[in-house]
Amino acid sequence: MQEPNFWSDTDKAQEVTGEEKFLKSRLDKYKDLEIKIQDAEFLTKLAMEENDFSSSKDIINEVGEIQNEIERFRIEVLLSGEYDKNNAIMNIHVGVGGTDAQDWTEMLLRMYTRWAEKKGFKIETIDILPAEDAGIKSATLRIVGEFAYGYLKAEKGIHRLVRISSFNANGKRQTSFASIEVLPELTNNQDIDIRPEDIKVDTYRSSGAGGQHVNKTESAIRITHTATGIVVQCQNQRSQHHNKEEAMRMLKSKLAELKERAHKEKIEDLTGELKDMGWGSQIRSYVFQPYTMVKDHRTSVESGNINAVMDGDIDQFINEYLKQYN
Repeated sequence: MQEPNFWSDTDKAQEVTGEEKFLKSRLDKYKDLEIKIQDAEFLTKLAMEENDFSSSKDIINEVGEIQNEIERFRIEVLLSGEYDKNNAIMNIHVGVGGTDAQDWTEMLLRMYTRWAEKKGFKIETIDILPAEDAGIKSATLRIVGEFAYGYLKAEKGIHRLVRISSFNANGKRQTSFASIEVLPELTNNQDIDIRPEDIKVDTYRSSGAGGQHVNKTESAIRITHTATGIVVQCQNQRSQHHNKEEAMRMLKSKLAELKERAHKEKIEDLTGELKDMGWGSQIRSYVFQPYTMVKDHRTSVESGNINAVMDGDIDQFINEYLKQYN
């Protein structure tokens, strides 16, 4: 029996139009860079002919900006995967380290929020679970913007913090861990069919913010995909219906990535090669004491400006990872 086709001619036309717009924007960007390079070359030649060294600073700044734009464009050209242009769904989970780890999880939430804002991306909170004493236990974000998934897939893995504990009366150094999972938000033509008999849907009372309505009604949704064991949940919306829609979108994204990695045997491969949330499995270390250093263990990229990194300046780590592994 032939499978029904749920996509209309309008849907297909919209996908073609979107791809055409994307290719045109890339071509326009290339032409714009070409013009800027030609203008910089002309101004440099003119300044040299007239011995006008007063404009050298402006020319150097312009060339620097062009180099940055070329680098960004080169990275985007590398992002040619099926889902790289998509929006991203990011899950941040607390790992080993007690209260410090909960605080660290919230610090990472802030770091990625700042990074997305600097990129001009839109950030939506799908789900957040505050900890009882400090920090958070988990958070799920939707990051909306072109290539959001392509960039953020470089952040999948365990992130390690080393610092003097803010929650230890003896002022001892503490090591904490948190995990980052990044999934692509699917577009219409990437939709995944899920059989109703393959999912189990549970409702429960939300534990997050939202006032009396959230706390008194079972609006939160947990969906288990019985065939794979994948579990997703959403409690941030006031409506149970909206929470279910969000949870189904996350489930489809996880299944899509699992399908893409069909040659993998273990379901944990879906979360970006996550291992135990402890020693030896981190992709990046953030050291606050006894010195300040952020080091990516996959690419060996380092930064001593840890305050800038925690304020969202992580492009150097993302770009180098994409160059080496994309």
